[in-house]
Amino acid sequence: MMVGITGTPGTGKSTVAAVLAGRGRRVVHTTETVGPFVLGDDPERDTRVVDAEAWAAAFEPVDGVVEGHLAHLLPCDRIVVLRCRPALLEERLAARGYAREKVRENAEAEALDVILIETLDLFPAERVLEVDVTALGPEDVADLVEGFMDGTVAPSVGTIDWSSYLMEGL
Repeated sequence: MMVGITGTPGTGKSTVAAVLAGRGRRVVHTTETVGPFVLGDDPERDTRVVDAEAWAAAFEPVDGVVEGHLAHLLPCDRIVVLRCRPALLEERLAARGYAREKVRENAEAEALDVILIETLDLFPAERVLEVDVTALGPEDVADLVEGFMDGTVAPSVGTIDWSSYLMEGL
């Protein structure tokens, strides 16, 4: 079974994946697999441009966890979408040294459910678990991921609404 862990940058994907790896789960990081599919850089958005369609088509499925903000583009058996309150996400990304504009772009994407919507365009809701990580530790999130993998945690989507974030500061 291949389970994807996706979400906006800063939601804790890599941290949760590290916990799962520590528990003996096979973990593949998408950042380590996209290299041949990088088309270039987008300096205006401070990001790499990836031929996601070609990457997904060439990706060899694994028995384990695939983590990264593009994981939902892969043919996973199940997908976990990590979500984080936008104000906390801003703090995390600023601490990483992201430019203010990039911080705001990612926080707005989180408030607009961008990754969740992309995921639900590709997968039925019965194969998706949306997790609000705002008040959870990595071990707790890893427990939920493993429960979802083994069927003891039910799929769940559409319970998080941070649209009010978009109205703040107006």
